[in-house]
Amino acid sequence: MPSPGLTSHIDVAQIVLYLFWAFFAGLVFYLRREDKREGYPLVSESGPVQGFPSVPTPKSFLLAHEGPTVPARTERDLDGLATPSAAWEGAPLLPLGNPMLDGIGAASWSQRLDVPDVTHDEQLPKIVPLRAAPGYYLAAEDPDPRGMAVFAADGKQAGTVVDAWIDRSETFVRYLEAEVNIPGGTRRVLFPMLLASIDYKRERVNVGSVLSTQFAAAPALRDPDQITLLEEDQVSAYFGGGHLYATPARLGPLL
Repeated sequence: MPSPGLTSHIDVAQIVLYLFWAFFAGLVFYLRREDKREGYPLVSESGPVQGFPSVPTPKSFLLAHEGPTVPARTERDLDGLATPSAAWEGAPLLPLGNPMLDGIGAASWSQRLDVPDVTHDEQLPKIVPLRAAPGYYLAAEDPDPRGMAVFAADGKQAGTVVDAWIDRSETFVRYLEAEVNIPGGTRRVLFPMLLASIDYKRERVNVGSVLSTQFAAAPALRDPDQITLLEEDQVSAYFGGGHLYATPARLGPLL
C-alpha cells in the first residue's frame, strides 16, 4: 500500500531548487531595474536608451519638512554652458564659460529644493549664523575666526570673517561668512568651513581653493540669515570647483 505522505510523490529538493532559481532570477531583475535610477535613460542622437529591463517609475519620498512628497529630482539644462569634447556619444563636456559660475564639471551642483533644511524637533532652519542662533556659541578653547582676515590661494586678503554658521542639529560650524570688497561697496559671502584652515597664531583664515578676486563672485543667499538646500550645493560646488578651475595651471596634469 503506497504511503500517504506528500513527499513520497514529489521531489521536494527539486521543487526547492526551482523556487530558488525563480527567486534569484527575480532578485537579479529587481536589482538591475533599481540600478537604472541614476543615469538612465541614456541620451543619444537616436533618442532615449533604456535597455532591458526598462527604467523603473520614479520614486517619491515622504519627508517631514519638504511637503507631503518629493519626486525624483529634475536634471539641469546645460544647453549653452558646455559642449562635448569629441564627436562620439558620451564624450566629456567642456565648459563654454566660467565653469565655477556656471556649475560645470568639478563645480557642478544638483537641482535640490530651494528651501532650508530644518531641525527634527523644532522645525527651525538647521544652518544659521551665530547671530541668529540664541544659545549657541563657539567653545572657549577653540579659535574664534570672527574678525580674522581671509587669505586666498594667491596669498592676498580676500575679506574679513564676520560670522560663523553653525549646524543646530550637529553643533558643528559648517560655513564662515566673510565681508569682501566689491566695486562701490562690500558684500557678504559664505564659504565652507571644511575648505578653510584657521591660522590662530597669525590670526588669519586660509582658503586655498579660490583666488582673492573670485571671492566676490561666490553665490549669494536669498535670505541673509539662512541657507537653502540648493544654495548649500551651489556654495560648496563653487569653492570646491576652484581646486580645478581657479587657475589655468590647475587644469593641466601633475606630471
